[in-house]
Amino acid sequence: MKKGISDIVAGILIALVGIAIIGGIIAAVINKKAQEIDFTKYDANTIIGANEDNGNIADHVKGNADAPVVIFEYADYQCSGCASANPRVNKLVAEYDGELAVVYRDFLLSYHQNGTAAASAAEAAGLQGYWKEYADKLFANQSVWANASGDTRTEMFADLFESVTNGQGDREKFISDMSSAEVKKKIAFDTGISAKLDIPGTPAFFLDGERIDFSGAKNEEDFLNLMREKIDAKLGK
Repeated sequence: MKKGISDIVAGILIALVGIAIIGGIIAAVINKKAQEIDFTKYDANTIIGANEDNGNIADHVKGNADAPVVIFEYADYQCSGCASANPRVNKLVAEYDGELAVVYRDFLLSYHQNGTAAASAAEAAGLQGYWKEYADKLFANQSVWANASGDTRTEMFADLFESVTNGQGDREKFISDMSSAEVKKKIAFDTGISAKLDIPGTPAFFLDGERIDFSGAKNEEDFLNLMREKIDAKLGK
């Protein structure tokens, strides 16, 4: 018997509710872990090294960690604006060779069904030394995995990992690490650090504790010029 339109719609709604429930459970677990950490001992405006609270996974840094200018980015891998900003950030890091560091931290948006899974995949790749390459790959292929679910999503992330590592990475370890306690701690830690700041949405960039306002940036060149203005002022140029 063929299904009527109402049956199909009902099925879709049930699936969406299921995704929302799973997302809510994951978010609750992360928030619970974050609440167990004393964040008063951490300065959100400094690069934070590996420690017990963040699962022994240090801040992810693009560029020179000892650079005179350090910008902190808070983003979600499923955020389309973050995907657009990523190559621009890479361009600035290359342009200010040695003078700029951009620290990436997870700021997960609850309505993104795969944001947490993508962050877990990026952290798992990082445990094998491929965080930057994998993060770039995630953003570049966002439309491919954004609506995937279950085992299909995991296989997609694993395939991206093999592509990034040219088959040299440990696929099984990558899949296992995605759900590891260390990765959960890292994401929870970033969540807790983010909660200390005024972050209205993603991507959000901070320099010297102040959020950079991009409301006037209409295109890529506007974004780059605004960032250059901030960076040059910090460098005294």
